[in-house]
Amino acid sequence: MDGAPPDVPRPDVLFICADPVGERMAGLGIRCWELARALGDTVRVTVAHGGSEQGERHGVQLVAFRPHAPAALRAPIARADAVIAHPQWPLVDRWLARSRARVIVDLYCPETLETLELLGQPRGRRGRLIRAQHTATTLDRLHAALRTGHNFICASDTQRDLWLGAMLSLRLIDPERYDRDPSLRQTIELVPFGVPDQPPTPSCAGGGAREAIPALGPDSEIVLWNGGIWRWLDALTAIRAVGALSERRPGVRLVFMGGAAEHPAAAASTAAARVLARELGLLDTVVHFNETWAPYGERGAWLAQAACLLSCHVEHLETRFAYRTRLLDCLWAGLPVVCTSGDDLAERVEREQLGAVAPPGDVDALSAALELVLERGRDAYAPALRAAVERQTWRHVAEPLARWISQPTPSTRPGNAPGAVHPPLQQRLREAAYLAGGRALLSRRGRGALRAGGG
Repeated sequence: MDGAPPDVPRPDVLFICADPVGERMAGLGIRCWELARALGDTVRVTVAHGGSEQGERHGVQLVAFRPHAPAALRAPIARADAVIAHPQWPLVDRWLARSRARVIVDLYCPETLETLELLGQPRGRRGRLIRAQHTATTLDRLHAALRTGHNFICASDTQRDLWLGAMLSLRLIDPERYDRDPSLRQTIELVPFGVPDQPPTPSCAGGGAREAIPALGPDSEIVLWNGGIWRWLDALTAIRAVGALSERRPGVRLVFMGGAAEHPAAAASTAAARVLARELGLLDTVVHFNETWAPYGERGAWLAQAACLLSCHVEHLETRFAYRTRLLDCLWAGLPVVCTSGDDLAERVEREQLGAVAPPGDVDALSAALELVLERGRDAYAPALRAAVERQTWRHVAEPLARWISQPTPSTRPGNAPGAVHPPLQQRLREAAYLAGGRALLSRRGRGALRAGGG
């Protein structure tokens, strides 16, 4: 995107991100940061985020706020020409609904499905009530966002089908909107997760796996798990598959690059992965855990040293509709990927021959897929990976946002449709309790668990 002429006012664009933005970021933080930078040539960008970093960073203004005490958002929303945010809590949603800004809702994270999974199947009446409450509030925020937003973005066609169904059920697709745009692409469009313009190099900033884990030798074949060990993923099958493969390829090593082990959605899964690796006699020999989350700016060195990337998930609704953001690093780094089937990115890996795919939970098939990719080597997959990355840069995927931001704010929203379904009484009561200071209804565990993304 070319820079705007000096005599043309640059729009003020605000990103709202519940996750921290800074040196260490999870999926939602990475997405907000990179989209903000991609738009920064033509607009003034502010990222309000749930971390602590403030001030200017690479031309982007950072503002810290607390998602459950969001007073710091009021002024940025008031001056914004456009706001890009995931579904918000009631107070911020009201400010957005009353603002003059074009509101673009990012639905890349299917948070309700994630919430159903991350809180597990609690024992006892209190645990079940907490889970039901959190599930209900994520649905409340989703429905409110579908009424408040002028436009919507998501990461895949599968997600787009999900959100079109949600809009249809709320009667937000009326005849007038359909007649103007039968595809509804002017209302909800794809903005996938992207990759940087320039690939990483072996000499990029920071150390990689060999520097962080001294037990790795120069001949180790590094199979890299480059995301968190979340509950909805399947690190246990990955450990078993690599353990089986190590009997045939003694140099293979599974490396977990780092994760949020202190996070409620990851702590138990990380502990279970360590226990299994220890029971199988693989811990610190074949299977290695990096103790800290690798800084975002240093991930290139980890990818450059790896032989392939590995991502496994369990078969359920969250994995069907999620977008495995960390798999995009394989395109950026020219790194073949081995993953489990069942989502859009796995279908793309198989269709475009970017690596190999195995059914969920199938240790033997996953071990064979890893062996195939390692035997062929990175160079065999390089042409397909280079072709894929050209269509996936952040500047390219951000084009729908740039187009909408350059246009006047629409006079109506889907939520203004004559037959739109209004919030039911229970949702209004929950919102009233929240606005009246009833945030204590959300337990500490639930607050920590209700993250807004993280691949």
